[in-house]
Formats: sequence, structure tokens, C-alpha cells
Amino acid sequence: MFSFLLKLRTRAQRLFRLSDAHTMLIWSVIVGIAGALATIAFRESIGLMQRAYTGTEGSFVEMAKRLPLGVRIAMPALGGLVAGVFLLIAQRYADKSQHVDYMEAVAIGDGVVPVRLSLWRSVSSLFTISSGGSIGREGPMVQLAALGASLIGRWVNFDPPRLRLLVACGAAAGITSAYSAPIAGAFFVTEIVLGSIAMESFGPVVVASVVANITMREFAGYRPPYEMPVFPPVAGIEVLLFVALGVLCGAAAPQFLRLLAAAKTGFRKLPVPLPIRLGLGGLAVGVLSVWSPEVWGNGYSVVNSILHSPWTWSALLLVLIFKVVATAATTGSGAVGGVFTPTLFVGAVLGSLFGLGMHAMWPNGTSAPFAYAMVGMGAFLAGATQAPLMAILMIFEMTLSYQVVLPLMLSCVVAYFVSRAIGKTSMYEITLHRHEEEQKRLRLRATQMRELIRPAQTVVAPDATVPEMTRVFLEYPVKYLYVVDAAGCFLGVVALKDITSDLLEKRDTSERKAADYLQPHFDVLTPDMPLGVALQHFMAFQGERLPVVESVAHPALAGVVYKSSLLDAYFRMNPGG
Repeated sequence: MFSFLLKLRTRAQRLFRLSDAHTMLIWSVIVGIAGALATIAFRESIGLMQRAYTGTEGSFVEMAKRLPLGVRIAMPALGGLVAGVFLLIAQRYADKSQHVDYMEAVAIGDGVVPVRLSLWRSVSSLFTISSGGSIGREGPMVQLAALGASLIGRWVNFDPPRLRLLVACGAAAGITSAYSAPIAGAFFVTEIVLGSIAMESFGPVVVASVVANITMREFAGYRPPYEMPVFPPVAGIEVLLFVALGVLCGAAAPQFLRLLAAAKTGFRKLPVPLPIRLGLGGLAVGVLSVWSPEVWGNGYSVVNSILHSPWTWSALLLVLIFKVVATAATTGSGAVGGVFTPTLFVGAVLGSLFGLGMHAMWPNGTSAPFAYAMVGMGAFLAGATQAPLMAILMIFEMTLSYQVVLPLMLSCVVAYFVSRAIGKTSMYEITLHRHEEEQKRLRLRATQMRELIRPAQTVVAPDATVPEMTRVFLEYPVKYLYVVDAAGCFLGVVALKDITSDLLEKRDTSERKAADYLQPHFDVLTPDMPLGVALQHFMAFQGERLPVVESVAHPALAGVVYKSSLLDAYFRMNPGG
């Protein structure tokens, strides 16, 4: 099978004279279709599980409301328990040399997504989600779409760079299929996973996203998860209120992520097996649902209700607190799933609360609360993911309204900068890793020679004799000795070849001193010299090290800089170079 696909790919390339770029576009179409089918299969599996539990499918909130209180409490707990068992089975196939998450497989791996581990984790996620767990379904959907892309790429024998790109295409197809936002899906992958928008990678990712969206629309019953109302025109001073909303969301997003991280730490400390931990997380959701059934599921139906019907501030505050706690309990217990959708939920409720407050203070000058809920979704997402462009495009695609663009852009950008200023937190660890690498490169660009200076051990005085200099040359494998006067000023160098020449020619060196061999015109560095300038000096010099003087006017010897230290700093600054 593998050899057949490889021969088919090679013959097609020769027959149609396709370049690698053209071939990648064709495979991105195939991956887009496969990603949509994987998403549909997972969504249908959720519906099948719902029918098995209650005889109906649809909104988890409505399902919770119909169940007796005892069943409502027990169902998420039992679902978590079963999910934990499947997660234990998945861990048997864990391999430290493999990257489980598709983001790691693309960003720092070779594009190979483990098959059995991903499938068992998806089954675990299916039980958590279908039993009412407060977690997003987009996580396993995207993971399965990426797995499908990885398998296709391995079947046709793609090399690691192209395999990584194909997996990125699969992830974009999964995001698009989950949210009906092909442009945002493409930007999610390029901004968060790939970390850059280059046409060589962006083209195939866009094609996969669009094809996945077209495929989804061909299936009966398909509709976008959020039904956005018409966004009202925003003008004048009200724009500043959306800036304030961005500040609020940017400040709140890191706290939300810290709460999720603290919940994970707390659950890990519990001296109980993994299935019991997931069961306890589900039990917390079940207990909270006694007072607020809205904590069940990922929150699609609740957000749609907030966008289309009036809510009181007390009801919003209650559902916000309960939903955040339920999400922390579900994710903290170790359940497999996404927090992308719960993040949109928190942003919508926070924005609606902000809109209600502003409307109470300024009833004739503010838009309806649902407008702030829509922008709040994007702003909170931007603060949590550290990807403002993706957040802007996602909400814009959902609304298809140019009226939303100005307030949305302001809120998302402000939320992004506020979130980054408060702390180094992100929904995705790969984003933090990339930010840390970028900060390291920025520090290295500002590196001066004073940070790389080492002691100059091969120093002699101007009156040093030939036997004294020979001993230093024998002790240190260098080509030059540095000549320094009594005040510590650098005078020049003595070259090994000059002394060796005299000794081989058996010339009389008994009266010769270092000053007689002195080469005064020798290249030097200064402590404040930037990395790039010093590199130019080394390119014109064949040796392993160069002396560093305090300044040209006052050439006191400060030490030496080794070429290996300089190159190490340079390559860390330019890892792709």
C-alpha cells in the first residue's frame, strides 16, 4: 500500500509536471476533506452517546435540565470515571520520544502523531464530553484531524518538513470544522502553531481550511456553533468603552489560566488513581449543575442564549462563577479536551456583564449588552491565546459584520498587551516556548563583548625571554601571546611562527625579548562592541580568539573572546540560520 501511494505520487508529479508546492496544495485538499470527516465522526459519536444515555441528543444544558437531580449529579462523575480508565489505557502507549500533542509534533517534532495514544485519548475525551463534562470538544476534534493528516503524510512517505506542514493543514481543517471559520482556522495554525505567516506554509493551510468548511456544509444538519446577531453601529466616545473591555479581558484572562493551572496542580496532589481523579472532577460538575445546569457541556447554547435574550446581572455572575469552577474541575482532574470554547464562554459572559454595567450608567449612549458579549469573546480569547489576529478574524467570520471590526480590533489588541504585561501565561505551552525563545534572541541581539570576555592567560611582558615565551606556548595551544606593559596596556602580539622560525634556523635568541618580536598592529575588540560587529572581525581573522581592550584610546587588556563563544551566541540568536 505504501509503495503504491509513493509510486502514484511520483507518477502524478512527472505526468503533470507538478512542483513540490503544487503537490502540497493537492495533498492539503485531501487532508481538508479528511479533517472534516474526522470532526463529523467525533461529533456523531457524541450524539450517539447522548442517545444511549438519555434517548435524545442536542444541548447538554437542556439534557441536564430534563434529568432527575440524582442522575444529574452522578452522570458526569461516572463519565469521568470511565474516561479515566481509558486514559490509563492510553498511557500504556505513551512514548517519551514522541510528541502527543499535534502542536508539539508540528512546532518542535517531526510531524509524527502517535496513533494508538491519540485514539485512546480521544475515546477518553468522548466519555468526558458526552457525560456533561465542562470542557470543549474542539481539542479531540483537532487532534483527530491532525492524526489523519499525519497518517496520510506517512503513507506517502513525506519527509519531516512536509509532514509537519501537512499536520498543520489537518489541524487547521479541524479548527475550521469545529467553528465554521476557515480564515481564523488558518490563522490559528500559522499564528499559534507555526509561529509565522509564510506563503509556503500559509497557502496549503488556507486550502485545507476552505476545503474542510465546504465539506462540512455538504452534510445535513450542519450549522455554525454560534448564531451571531447583527452588530450595532458603534461611534463616538463609546469606542473607548470597548478599549476598557479589552483591559478587563486582558487582566482577567491570565487569572483564568492560572486558576486552571492551580486546579491541575491540586488534583495531581490527590493520593488517588487517575480514574478517581476524573470521577471527582465530574462529580464537581454534577453538584454545581444542581443550582446551575448551564455548567454542563462546552457552553454553546448558553452563549447563544446570552447573545439573543436578556439576562440579569445576577444570573450572569452566577453562571460565570459556576462555569469557571466546573471547567477548572474538569480540566484540572486530567480530562482530555479543549479550553478554547470555555474561553469564549467566559469572554461572552464577562462582556455581557460589562455591557450591562455600562448601560446602567449610560443608558442612552451604549449598545445592547450582546454587542459587548460578542467583542468580549474575541478580547478574552486574544488575552488567553496570545494570538490577537486569530481572535479578531474568528469573531469577524462569525458575525460577517464590518461594524464589529473597529471595536473588536481595539479590544483584542489591548487585551493582548495587557495580558502579556501581567504575566507570561498562555492557553498553549508552545506559545510560551516561542515567546521565551524570542526574548532570548532579543537579549542576544543586544549582547556586547563584555558578556563573553574570558581571562587572557597567555600574557607576557615586553622583556620576556624566548625560553619564557616558549614555555607559555607549550602550556597553551595558541598562535599568539599578548604583550602587555607594566600599566596593563596592550602593546601587540608575539606570533608562534616567528619564534619557531628562529629556533628552526638555529639563530641566536639569547638576547631577544618579546619586544623584538612584537606585532603592534593587531585586531582587537572592545567591551561595548555588538555581536554582529565582532563577528565581522572574526571573519577577517583566522584565529580562535581575539583580545579585548577597554578602548582604542586606553588599550588596557580586559581579556579575550573566543570564536566558539561568539558563534554559539549567534546561532542561538538565529536558530533557523
